[in-house]
Formats: sequence, structure tokens, C-alpha cells
Amino acid sequence: MAANTSDLEKRLWDAADELRANSKLKSSEYSVPVLGLIFLRYADWKFTEAEKDLKDKGSRRRGVSKADYQAQSVMFLPESARFSQLLDLPEAADISKAINDVMKAIEDENTQLNNI
Repeated sequence: MAANTSDLEKRLWDAADELRANSKLKSSEYSVPVLGLIFLRYADWKFTEAEKDLKDKGSRRRGVSKADYQAQSVMFLPESARFSQLLDLPEAADISKAINDVMKAIEDENTQLNNI
């Protein structure tokens, strides 16, 4: 686990160095969106793991619901708020709007996050 953590830390620092070197942005200007993307990636990973676990637990009468994910302490992510949606955006897409839309969709599905 330590090797994975140090590898991740190195990749994050390299990405931050790349942003500092190749953009005219200050770190305070890109830190919030970057942290938001890290949050989204983590939430998507947790959701995917829970989805695998819950896949066979639903029945015909009662499928897997948002409450099943929340019972596992996982935020429910609608399909429109998955990290893969951002990865599949075309080059010309407004990425900042797409990120805001994803975060809004997560907030709409998880009312405890309203206005956070």
C-alpha cells in the first residue's frame, strides 16, 4: 500500500508541477477544481466498488436503490455524474461547465451535500 501511496503522491506532485509550469494560473486558482476532480474520482471508485458488491443483491421486485449505496456509506452517483462522463467529453467541450454539472448532479442525489 505504501508504494501505491507514494506513487500516487508523486503523480499528483508531477501534475501540480505541470500546471504551474504550463499555465498562467496561480495554485490557488486551480486547487479547487483539482481537489474537486480528486474527490469525484474517489467517489466514483467507491461507488463502483459498492455497485459490484450490490449487483447480485437486488431482486426482481426490489432492485438496488440509492438507499442500498447509502447503507454502505457510499454516495449515490447518477450516471450523469460518473467520472467516465468527464473522460468521454469531446475536446471542444466546456470542461468547467461539465464539472459543475457533475457536482450539481451529485448534490441533487445526496441531499446532505446541499450547498457544500
